Amino acid sequence: MIRKFCLVSAITCCGLVAMSQNLTIPPDGGNKKASISERIGITDVTIHYDRPGVKGREGKIWNGLVHVGYTDLGFGTSKAAPWRAGANENTTFTFSTDVKIEGQPVKAGTYDFFVAMGNNDATLIFSNTSTSWGSFFYDQKDDALRVTVKTIPLNESVERLKYEFMDETENSAVVALIWEKLKIPFKVEVDYVQTQLASFRRELRNSAGFESNTWQQAAQFAADHNSNLDEALQWSDYSLNGQFIGQKNFKNLSTRAAILNKMGKTTDAEAAMKEAMTLASMQDLQQYGRQLLNEKKPKEALEVFKMNAQKNPNVFVTDMGLVRGYSANGDYKTALKYAQLAEPLAPNKANKDAVDNMIKKLEEGKDVN
Repeated sequence: MIRKFCLVSAITCCGLVAMSQNLTIPPDGGNKKASISERIGITDVTIHYDRPGVKGREGKIWNGLVHVGYTDLGFGTSKAAPWRAGANENTTFTFSTDVKIEGQPVKAGTYDFFVAMGNNDATLIFSNTSTSWGSFFYDQKDDALRVTVKTIPLNESVERLKYEFMDETENSAVVALIWEKLKIPFKVEVDYVQTQLASFRRELRNSAGFESNTWQQAAQFAADHNSNLDEALQWSDYSLNGQFIGQKNFKNLSTRAAILNKMGKTTDAEAAMKEAMTLASMQDLQQYGRQLLNEKKPKEALEVFKMNAQKNPNVFVTDMGLVRGYSANGDYKTALKYAQLAEPLAPNKANKDAVDNMIKKLEEGKDVN
C-alpha cells in the first residue's frame, strides 16, 4: 500500500514538472515588444524587435549604451560582438522573396540583424542565424550581408527605439532604425515585375488557372510592364482559346492587341482590336477611350468615344466621353456642347458638380483632361 502511494506520488510529481512553464509577463526592463511589416510589390518585409527607451539617458545612448564597432561583451563566445539593434531577443528581418539591401542581394528568409556603429556611419549585418539572444555568440562566418550606410542626426529625441518604412515606391522602400537623436536608414529593393510574373506562373498552375480572366490578368500585367512578351502572348492566347475556359471578349482580345503592339506586330494588333471593339460594352469603350488619352493618343480616343456615343446615344457616360475626346483635341466649343448636354443627365450631385467645373474650364478655353 505504501509502495503504491509512493509510486502515485512520484508520477504526480513528474507530471507537474513536465507541465510547468513560465507565465506570460512583460519583458525585463520595460522594453516593448513590437513588429512592423510592409509589402513592397508582392514582397512582405517583416521586422520583429524590442523597443528600449532613452529613460533620461540623452547623450549617453550612442557611443555609450550602444558601443562603437565590435566589443567583448564579457559573456558568450564572441570576442568581437556588434550591437543587437534593439533589446532582449534579437531583432529579426523576414523577406518573403529575394531582395536587395543597398543594392546587395539577400535571399528570401529570416535573419538576425546587428549593427556595428561608426562615428558617422553604421555597418548593417544580416546574419544567417535567426534564433539568437543578443550578440554574445555572434560569428562573422554566419554573415549573409554586411553593408555600411551613413547615419543621420535628428533634432528631436525619439524616446523608444523604432523601425519605420518610408519613401515607398512600387519596388522599393527605405527602412530606418530611429532612436534618441539618430536615424539609420537603408534601402530595400525588390524586382517587382519578375517576382510578380513568377507568382503568376505558380498560381496559373493551380486553381486560378481554371479561369479565363486570370490568364488575361497575367498577360495584361506583362504588357503593361513591357516584359516577357512572348510568354504574355501565350497567356493571352490561352485566355482566348484554352480548353474549357477560353473566352472571346473585349478584355481578352484588347490585351492580345496590346501585346502584339509591344512586339511590333501592328497588323495583327489592329485585327485583334477590331474584333474586340465588336464585343465591347459601353463601359469597355469608355475605359478604352480613357486609356488612349492616357497614352497621349487623342485622335484615336475621340474615334472610340464617337463610336460609343453612336451605339449608346444620349447617355451621361458617352456624352462625357465626347467631352473629354473633343477637349483633348483642342475643340473646346464642341466639348462644351456635350458637357451642357451631359449636365442634366448626371446621376448624382458629385457628377453634376464635376460637369459644372468642366463647363467653367471649357468656357475659359482650358482642357478638362
